[in-house]
Amino acid sequence: MIDALKLTALPTKEVPMRQARFEPYVDNGGTVLAVAGKDYCVVAADTRMSDGGYGIQTRKYTKVFQLTQKCVLATSGMQADTIALRKRLETMLSRYQKEHGKPMSTPAIAQYLSNTLYYKRFFPYYTFNLVCGVDDEGVGCVWTYDAVGSHERVKFSSQGSGNQLIQPLLDNQVGKYNQLIVDGPRELTETQAVSLSKDAITSAGERDIYTGDYADIVVVNSTGVHWEKFELKLD
Repeated sequence: MIDALKLTALPTKEVPMRQARFEPYVDNGGTVLAVAGKDYCVVAADTRMSDGGYGIQTRKYTKVFQLTQKCVLATSGMQADTIALRKRLETMLSRYQKEHGKPMSTPAIAQYLSNTLYYKRFFPYYTFNLVCGVDDEGVGCVWTYDAVGSHERVKFSSQGSGNQLIQPLLDNQVGKYNQLIVDGPRELTETQAVSLSKDAITSAGERDIYTGDYADIVVVNSTGVHWEKFELKLD
C-alpha cells in the first residue's frame, strides 16, 4: 500500500495570462488638402490606400466625394469608416432634398457632419475630414474637423498622413504667416490655388510613403464641381 503521506505534488509550469485585444481601427493613410478663395475652393487628394503598414491595397481610391453641386467631402483615415460616413451623409442629404425641395447648403452640411461625428464620439469614425465648397453667397469655404466633431471654418487646411508636411507650406504660401515682407496680393487666384495644391500634394508624395500614385484636383465654384487627375510617384 502506497503511503499517501509520501506523495508530493509535481511542479506545475506557469501559463502566462493572455489578454485579448480588440483593434477596430486601421489607418489606411493618404492626404487631403483644401484652399478657399473669394469665389472658389480647390481640393487635392491622393488616391493611394495602404493597409496600415508597407502594403498597398489599391492605387486608385478617391478620397473626395461630391455631396452637392456646391460641396464636396475630402476625408482620410480608415476607409471602412469613410464609406460608412459617406453613406450616412448621402442618405441624409437625399431626405433633405425630398423634404425641402432644395439641396442642403454647404454650411448646413458642415454643421450636420459635426453633429454626426459628435454623436459617435464614444466609438468614433476614424476619419479626418474637410468639408469644402462655396456658401450661399458664393464665397469659398473650408471646414476642418477632428475625429469627434470639433470643427472650424478656415481658408485652408489639410488632413491625413501628410498633414505635417503640407500644413506649414499652406501657412506660408496661402496664409502668409510669419513673413516680414509680403509682396503682391494676399489672395490667390483660382489658377494659382490649383498650381499650389498640385505642388503641395506632389511634395507630400515625395516624403510620405502613404501618399502617392495619383491625385484628384477638385475645383468648386459657381459653375459646379470640376475634376482633374494627375500622376504622383508610383513607388
